[in-house]
Amino acid sequence: MKPHALRTFVVTGIALFMVTLDNLIVTNALPAIREDLGTGLEGLEWTVNAYTLTFAVLLLPAAAVADRHGRRRLFMAGLALFTLASAAAALAPGIGALVAARAVQGVGGAIVAP
Repeated sequence: MKPHALRTFVVTGIALFMVTLDNLIVTNALPAIREDLGTGLEGLEWTVNAYTLTFAVLLLPAAAVADRHGRRRLFMAGLALFTLASAAAALAPGIGALVAARAVQGVGGAIVAP
């Protein structure tokens, strides 16, 4: 395998692992989120659902856009968006900001995945 192909494989694999793991990790953090942000069960549900819904809805359209405009370009944009949204989620002062950041994470994840 050529070094460039190996590097591409590793970076893509790590990015897909991050996108997949993100939805699982947040469920483990729900008790801490509830305590830190003082939210109820419905806020915690939306913390998970915002990511899952935007990811599921935008996965196929993102693949079609990537076919038209270049997979590498969209992969990089999606990874940047996912990373920025992850930082925003980590710094969210309240449940509304956290849910919004998780929705943006879902958009970035959908762009990275195809």
